[in-house]
Amino acid sequence: MYRRLCLSLAVTLVAVLAPALAAQQQGTAARPLPTVTARSVSARARTVPLRIDGRLDDAAWQTVQPATDFYQWQPSEGEFATQRTEVRFLVDEDAFYIGARMFDDHGAAGVRSQLIRRDQTPSGSDWIEIRLDAFHDHLGQLVFATTPSGMKGDAYGPGGSSPDYSWDPVYDLATGVDSLGWVAEYRIPFSQLRFPRDSVQTWGVQITRMVLRLNELSIWAYWRRNESGGPARYNHIEDLRITARPGRAEIMPYVVGRSTNAKGDHADPFYDPHATDARVGLDLKYLVTSSLTLTATVNPDFGQVEVDPAVVNLSAFETRFTERRPFFVEGAGLFSFGGIPCYFCSNIYNPLLFYSRRIGRQPQGASLAYRLGPYADIPESSGILGAARLTGRLGHGLSLAISDAVTARERAQVQVDPATRREVEVEPVTNYFVARMARDLAGGNGQVRLLATSVVRGLGDSSLATLLPRHAEALGVEGFRYWSRRTYRLFGRLIASNVTGDSSAILRLQRSSARYFDRPDRQHGGNGLFSDRFDPSVTALRGWAAYARLSKESGDWLWEAHSNIVSPGLETNDAGFLTRADNVWMGASLVRQFTRPNRLARERVFVANWEQSHNFDGDLTYQSFTGYGAVTLHNYWTVTVVTAFRPDVLDDRLARGGPVLGRPGLWVGGIGVSSDGRKPVAFSLNEEVVRSDGLWSVASNALATWRPTPSVTVSAGPSFNLSSNRTQWVTRVADGTATAFHGRRYVFADLDYRQLGIETRLSVSFTPTLTLDLYAQPLVASGRYTAFKEYDRPRSLERSLYGRDVGTLGRLPDGRYEVDPDGAGPAAAFRFGDPDFNYRSLRGNAVLRWEFRPGSTLYLVWTQSRESNEAVGTLNLGRDLDGLFSSRPDNIFLVKMSYWLGF
Repeated sequence: MYRRLCLSLAVTLVAVLAPALAAQQQGTAARPLPTVTARSVSARARTVPLRIDGRLDDAAWQTVQPATDFYQWQPSEGEFATQRTEVRFLVDEDAFYIGARMFDDHGAAGVRSQLIRRDQTPSGSDWIEIRLDAFHDHLGQLVFATTPSGMKGDAYGPGGSSPDYSWDPVYDLATGVDSLGWVAEYRIPFSQLRFPRDSVQTWGVQITRMVLRLNELSIWAYWRRNESGGPARYNHIEDLRITARPGRAEIMPYVVGRSTNAKGDHADPFYDPHATDARVGLDLKYLVTSSLTLTATVNPDFGQVEVDPAVVNLSAFETRFTERRPFFVEGAGLFSFGGIPCYFCSNIYNPLLFYSRRIGRQPQGASLAYRLGPYADIPESSGILGAARLTGRLGHGLSLAISDAVTARERAQVQVDPATRREVEVEPVTNYFVARMARDLAGGNGQVRLLATSVVRGLGDSSLATLLPRHAEALGVEGFRYWSRRTYRLFGRLIASNVTGDSSAILRLQRSSARYFDRPDRQHGGNGLFSDRFDPSVTALRGWAAYARLSKESGDWLWEAHSNIVSPGLETNDAGFLTRADNVWMGASLVRQFTRPNRLARERVFVANWEQSHNFDGDLTYQSFTGYGAVTLHNYWTVTVVTAFRPDVLDDRLARGGPVLGRPGLWVGGIGVSSDGRKPVAFSLNEEVVRSDGLWSVASNALATWRPTPSVTVSAGPSFNLSSNRTQWVTRVADGTATAFHGRRYVFADLDYRQLGIETRLSVSFTPTLTLDLYAQPLVASGRYTAFKEYDRPRSLERSLYGRDVGTLGRLPDGRYEVDPDGAGPAAAFRFGDPDFNYRSLRGNAVLRWEFRPGSTLYLVWTQSRESNEAVGTLNLGRDLDGLFSSRPDNIFLVKMSYWLGF
């Protein structure tokens, strides 16, 4: 281990210092980068007719001062752009206009265009992007991007939030290609924008242009690539005179029809192989002021258009999926809180206060129904009765986002016996409330954010009260401050949570994998203001968390030091997402970046990183020393290399509620290669090798993308995982003779795991508003358990194999294992099932989207899923694919139409 540590640190040292030495040998004769002060243009009032046709030949554009004189960001940082760009702005009583002329010295022949659907990344196309800081707070952003084919890319990032590309405002856009290059022309109604009430305004603006054939990225508001930029460095649009008030209301009714053809048990009296349903609903948006919006929905459709990927989870922790439901995707950035800013951190447990997939989740009381009988008709999700949001600005640097949603009480029908059915409540009526308020500081160089969540359940059923908390609250405050021209940044956060309910419900939380309060060797704290002691009688759980980071964010040398503390009693899973409490994490990184080309490469970045964590008992549970390097070559290929050493540590989760055990250290090595993404054929390949406890593991994944025509994109991402683990959890059994383990035996095994999968996508764009997307993910995974064992004692790495080192191990005729842990000794024999598995899955869907008029969309969706399982611990591609495709599929057909009306 010592030799590996020395090797890992040596590689890191060479990776960081070698490029610096090479740069010294080349000298420092590179041309100095320019210093550019902020510039401005005016937005003229439109006084003559103007037609949005992508030509810019109307008289209204001819007298407008353009934004021009762009600087390159790449490939030649700081030089003037080789292709001229002119962008003009107009306003009238109802709308804001943008007219952009992108000259090309090759004329139409130099323009590259890709036909893709809204908000997709235009990797094979020229594009232009306009970012507006309408409140001029140096934090917010309205993003409008397009390509020569007319793709709409739009996002909304208020008050320091990351831009949210699910925001789809309704506006007019026309593009055109001609002998001079190409043109983009916008008309954006003020009803779709958010801005101050002042009659004369100044907006921040950044304009970015990509010329694909030259891979030239140019910007109008210039800052160096090694500097911290953003809205605080934008140029300005001045003399914006907005006199009229925009339309205040938008209504979007919708209708959905669905047909489900699913496999099932024909003996199940609730099984319906061909189920159909339909629903109608309404979404409403109302402008309270030009900067404050009320959104409401009645009988909303919260179904997913896209499917979740298949996942094999062998851990004790919940899998977190991406939100895909349109209502929650749109506006998600308004409630952002709890992210971890870092250059390089890999094992930080980040408590999220708001995870929208908690709303409308699958009923949590299904176990109550199956206790009464073998067959139950359980709703697949909790119905959402309604939801409302109030978002926007209040003035004086204050912004607000409030959301409230109510889910219905759900009941399941249970077949108790052939003649009797009972109704069981499986989810109570629940109210989900979240509010976020932010205050801007120091002219955009700082901000303080406050987020509060509340979940209140109507627990009239005593059985549900033993499973679910009656109410849960969380409160968090976070803020940041830049100084020295945004070179240095201090970021901090504090969180507190409170969960209250029946003692049985709180006991479940104490025993959950996030904390394991009942671990027998845990050094119990107290249950004062915050919870830190196992107590089956308590009716509340309270905790706190804190995060702090100090960093240098501009220059060739960057660094960071940060710490994250999550107290044992923190619980945010009613409205948020938390996998682990009882954790003190700290880390530091040193970064050297080279943003200007040399003879060998265009860009280089190298990172040396250290991080570790321990629990509140002081046990070291994680430690890592990492070196990372990434080099972009002159042909725009990128090569990344990573090496990490992690020594032996203690693990308070490995025994899943048992004593602390030792976890072997490991060494990680990885390499990645990606080609030039502009090309019609592009690929990336990543390989990772892990050596731990005498075993090797290998993970490989690739992604290949092919654009045979500008309107068709095909991608395939195969992956293969071959991993071995000597400490895979199997089970635990009571045994009074196991005194070292407090009367229990914890059984582990060697796990030989294989996984083969591939994600494939086909995207066809018939027009910018009519697209077809096909997705398929076949996945096969197997796990073979051997060498069943137990630890010799807590807090050690030493283990003994049943049947070799201690006791006996046998296989019963029914396939189960029988273990006598001490042979002729006093310990009783125990049995457990064969944990070997073979899992096969195929998930896919086809989605036809047609925006038949601005804001109005028709969806046709077909989703198919197949699954099969077998108690076989090997992977055989022919056998497994035959088993997968011979299984009966579940098919869902969905039609949805929404119609936008503005008033």
